[in-house]
Order: sequence, then structure tokens, then C-alpha cells
Amino acid sequence: MEEVLCSIEIIKENNDFVAKIQSDLGGNREYRSQLFEDVLEQFVLDLQEEFESM
Repeated sequence: MEEVLCSIEIIKENNDFVAKIQSDLGGNREYRSQLFEDVLEQFVLDLQEEFESM
């Protein structure tokens, strides 16, 4: 059985990359940076902490 753990939306808004994350544990949050790699690093570390606590 599949279970949705989170929803991730990544968009480019002007000069910034924006990652919008929604999960049951962490709620809604947004990460923003001009560098794509920085946005990825920010939300991956956050999600890793969140899911390790499950």
C-alpha cells in the first residue's frame, strides 16, 4: 500500500528557486534561494530530520 509522505513543488519565481513542501508532520513550509542546489539542500535536510523522527 502506498502512503503519501509529503508533497513537493519546485518553481522558479523571478531569480529565485522556490520549494513548497507540505507534510502531515511539518505542515506547510517554503524554501527560497537563487541557487537551485541551496533550495534542494535546505529541504532535503529538513525532510530527512522529519522522517527520521517517525
